[in-house]
Amino acid sequence: MRRAIEWIKRNKLTTFLLVIITFLIFRSTPVIPYQLRQKTVSPDMGYTGTGITLEGAPAASRVIRNPSMYPPVQEFTPTDTADRLVVQETNLSILVNDVRKSVDAALNYVKEQGGYMVSSSITQPEEAPFATLILRVPSDKLRESMEYFRSLAIKVSSEYVQGEDVTDEYQDIDSRLKTLEQTKTRFEEILSQAVKIDDILRVQQEIISLQSQIDSLKGRQLYLEQTAKLARVTMYLSTDEIALPYAPSETFRPNVIAKLAYRSLVRNVRKVATAAIWAGVYAVVWVPVLGIVLYLKRRMKKSSKPQ
Repeated sequence: MRRAIEWIKRNKLTTFLLVIITFLIFRSTPVIPYQLRQKTVSPDMGYTGTGITLEGAPAASRVIRNPSMYPPVQEFTPTDTADRLVVQETNLSILVNDVRKSVDAALNYVKEQGGYMVSSSITQPEEAPFATLILRVPSDKLRESMEYFRSLAIKVSSEYVQGEDVTDEYQDIDSRLKTLEQTKTRFEEILSQAVKIDDILRVQQEIISLQSQIDSLKGRQLYLEQTAKLARVTMYLSTDEIALPYAPSETFRPNVIAKLAYRSLVRNVRKVATAAIWAGVYAVVWVPVLGIVLYLKRRMKKSSKPQ
């Protein structure tokens, strides 16, 4: 008993923290279910297992050792359909008369609608020019934007639209931010009462870890908001349908086979012509060598004949 009293006198702050933790454990209701406490969240959310972790921090300060201090996870009700966050992505392959003019028209239209260009590339092969555009357009104007892009085409070879609902992830992040903010406030209250330097440093490490996780989650939340507001459109443009990435609707098309055979012939003729050009350029090397070899062979044959 005397040893326990002496230990309490030497570790007043630790005893104070243990009393607060015990009080919070018995006071917190309802109790978090076992399945919820054992839930593992993906690393990009800043969580691993039942503790709060900080990627890149020292091992000693990466896990808060008092998970019972966290308030119970709050339940939330589903959001209305109109308020849900949906990330939209579209792929469009179109056949056009002039690739350069079509690309410029698409870029000007997106700029007028309040969007922007992510990337643009145009190649000019001998067979047919080809362009790839990645654009961001406001989600509420995606339908009319797609109609305009179709109007640029002679033919729409393929079109693919995909949507991903991220509302649940957004709400989950919001709930975890509230938990982290409350936990950080408690540690700040403990820090204001700390006396020993070691205790102050440990509490500060936990506060820094919590703040880093809060910043990471807020960044993820902002990314989801911006991605949901601006839909991603990937466009492929070419003057030749064969150059576009699409699955043909017909298995046997003679005109396509004829184009492929013609291109194969042109490609092989170019290879032969290229080899001939290389041989002509290097003739200053191999012609004298060949002449010397032939001359030596003739001399050897003459010397080998009987006298």
